[in-house]
Amino acid sequence: MATRRRLLLLLSPASCLRRTKALGAAAAPGLRRGYSSADSSQHLHRSIVPTMHFQQSLPRLPIPKLEDTVRRYLNAQKPLLDDDQFRKTEELGRSFEHGIGRELHEQLVAQDKQNKHTSYISGAWFDMYLSSRESVVLNFNPFMSFNPDPKAEYNDQLTRATNMTVSAIRFLKTLRAGYLEPEIFHLNPDKSDTQTFRRLIRFVPSSLSWFGAYMVNAYPLDMSQYFRLFNSTRLPKLSRDELFTDEKAKHLLVLRNGNFYVFDVIDRDGNIVKPSEIQAHLKYILSDNSPAPAFPLAYLPSENRDIWALLRQKLLDNGNEEVLQKVDSAVFCLCLDDFPIKDLVHLSHTMLHGDGINRWYDKSFNLILSKDGNAAIHFEHSWGDGVAVLRFQNEVFKDSTQKPAVTPQSQPAAVDSSSAVQKLSFKLNDALKAGITKAKQNFDATMETLTLDFIRFKKGGKKFLKQKKISPDAVAQLSFQMAFLRQYGQTVATYESCSTAAFKHGRTETIRPASIYTKKCTEAFVRRPPKHSTEELQQMIAECSKYHSQLTKEAAMGQGFDRHLFSLRCLAASKGIPLPDIYQDQAYAQLNHNILSTSTLSSPAVNIGGFAPVVPDGLGVAYGVHDDWIGCSTSSYPARNVHEFLQCVHKSLEDIFHVLEDTSIFQLKDNTSAVEGKGGEGDYTELIQNSNLIWRSQAGFNCIWES
Repeated sequence: MATRRRLLLLLSPASCLRRTKALGAAAAPGLRRGYSSADSSQHLHRSIVPTMHFQQSLPRLPIPKLEDTVRRYLNAQKPLLDDDQFRKTEELGRSFEHGIGRELHEQLVAQDKQNKHTSYISGAWFDMYLSSRESVVLNFNPFMSFNPDPKAEYNDQLTRATNMTVSAIRFLKTLRAGYLEPEIFHLNPDKSDTQTFRRLIRFVPSSLSWFGAYMVNAYPLDMSQYFRLFNSTRLPKLSRDELFTDEKAKHLLVLRNGNFYVFDVIDRDGNIVKPSEIQAHLKYILSDNSPAPAFPLAYLPSENRDIWALLRQKLLDNGNEEVLQKVDSAVFCLCLDDFPIKDLVHLSHTMLHGDGINRWYDKSFNLILSKDGNAAIHFEHSWGDGVAVLRFQNEVFKDSTQKPAVTPQSQPAAVDSSSAVQKLSFKLNDALKAGITKAKQNFDATMETLTLDFIRFKKGGKKFLKQKKISPDAVAQLSFQMAFLRQYGQTVATYESCSTAAFKHGRTETIRPASIYTKKCTEAFVRRPPKHSTEELQQMIAECSKYHSQLTKEAAMGQGFDRHLFSLRCLAASKGIPLPDIYQDQAYAQLNHNILSTSTLSSPAVNIGGFAPVVPDGLGVAYGVHDDWIGCSTSSYPARNVHEFLQCVHKSLEDIFHVLEDTSIFQLKDNTSAVEGKGGEGDYTELIQNSNLIWRSQAGFNCIWES
């Protein structure tokens, strides 16, 4: 498997509880919302502040000073290099800063001034996603599963599929009508998350509205990606894919047992089709006994992008243009699986990749429902980051559970679903059949290499850490560093993503959790415990927390170094300038070979999320720090032992908490056997019942005030 760079998803670290008043707030109980009760059958709500009210006046993503970027880059390299290696890398960094890097930086600044409608990273970031030729499955697409409906009987597959579909279309109509409440991060919600503020701010011109919000410590977020949620698909093209959106389409795409179905969910007047009719059509599809196709077309989007592009052209040439148009333009893809979920490991495998026949991986998102009503969103990553997806998930969960369109007792409408529902048929020649067969072989071989596991650390969480004035996210990240050192004896490149959605067309920035502080601390715990007192270890933890919080704040404000260096490299390539020496340094490649790829998410709607490692010898670590426990779901390929890693994480958390509790860790036995969770039925049921929040898949929004 080729080394690959993950272009990551969601919202990280500690995914800010205060932010639930904006992004995740849709699902938060007791939330104050600034909207009137719009027609509940057609819209989620009607915000008195237009959805895109702040977009025009959002601040622009700053380009860091070059000297700051080089300094931060070298700081990130220190824990990964020996003295000789670091001296060489430092020389290359300083040479870049005062030479070709300065020229490129000045060109980037000038180019940015000519493109004030967007951010300096946006175009290059789209290119990076769309130019990648690797499969989107595992390499890019993550998943986030929903918590169960609190009313158990509403988790029936047909009932929940109907309610979630209706809620999703309500979200679409609310967004397009401009009724969806704007995304705002409230630092002082008593002043800004109020009706008074909304009544005033709606009269401030859009060109000035951001400044009005800023005056009361409220920060509107970029919403430019939201339109790609619906009617959108990534189309395979040679060398670089394209994003396709057709907002005129009114039909839903449904996959079941590898078969494709479409039916309209919006009528000719633009209204949502009656929920009882949608229920009837889904029931009709669920009752179809057609076997899986001998050559399931859904395998093709899992292929290498150039191979898929050539096969798609063969599909078009073979008379499939009309059916592919229906697939590409559908509002979204609803996947109905014919089996129940056994446990969390099975859930993760099912929602992250499935069996290859019942997903359309190129769709902006797939809404997946298992036979027992477990639901998840699996989404393609190139069109945007997790801000829009998480808001959508929160709103759908809230609406479908609090205002369900149908009940378990509801009777489907007496309509002729056989005429309303169209089953799509694809014309396949021998070349296409051979392509599907090969795609299936590649898919199956790759999925067999992926291992997933999880733990729950139940001896403490966010409440205790905040009492100790320690960043919860810093402790989680420290435990990963300590675990890897304990298991493999190394400090390695680590990635944690932070959203820059506070800026116009902001994407993400990288936090580099591995630092000289974490290296010193982890070695003190793992390699030289007898040499340090409990007080000294506590001080080391505090230093890690302080530095991690600093990195997080810098990243959220667009003051990291990864995106800046990436943009300078892209600019050099576009100008035909030879690759500067700093990028040819082995240390640069090593830093960007992210062996530990980490992400966290908190949302009342999300049960568990996940993603694959971003390099063949890496680990994909999805985690959540909750009030009284810490959850960690991790993936690996054969090069790493995920089960041992999680045991080491548990041991590391145990040691950290004992030190913070003033208990000497040197008197403790290695209690890794206390690790909980191996995917058993009992563990799964307990976690489903007791969990409101959990982690996510990569690339995210860092809540700098929470971490």
